[in-house]
Amino acid sequence: MSIDEILEEMDELLDKAGSVPFVSHKKVIDGERMRELINDVRLNMPHELKEAKKIEFDCQRILNEAKLNAESIIRKAEERAAQIVSREAIVTEAKKKALDMLTKAQTAAKNLQQNAAASVAKMLNDTENYYSRNLQSIKTVKSKLSSTVSAGLSMNAGDKKNGLQ
Repeated sequence: MSIDEILEEMDELLDKAGSVPFVSHKKVIDGERMRELINDVRLNMPHELKEAKKIEFDCQRILNEAKLNAESIIRKAEERAAQIVSREAIVTEAKKKALDMLTKAQTAAKNLQQNAAASVAKMLNDTENYYSRNLQSIKTVKSKLSSTVSAGLSMNAGDKKNGLQ
């Protein structure tokens, strides 16, 4: 059952509910059925919400892996540089290569982090757009429900004035 269908069923439950005596704006509904519908909404939350949480987790994992990878590359570069430095004949060349390796490692790590951040930002933006559309749909349903309830209240007030209740 989709969320729209569940919301429609909630709307019908309210439409079919009887008014509380002497308080026409309050309704008596089947609380157990309403609880079931609310649980159904929770179980049928859009896949995108779950996916967004997974993306956030994966992003953090990727960033951590990129950082560990960069640290490993840097550590290896420093170790290699230390080995080269120990050889006096090629100290100058070793420093140059070590610095180059360190720069490449830092650039690679920075690029990995930037790419991961950009990817996550796009995914979050897409998710935000999706939920904005869904929020608009919910507001529309809520507005219709509110209009329905208001119309019912107006009819009940008119009935009272005409002595029908």
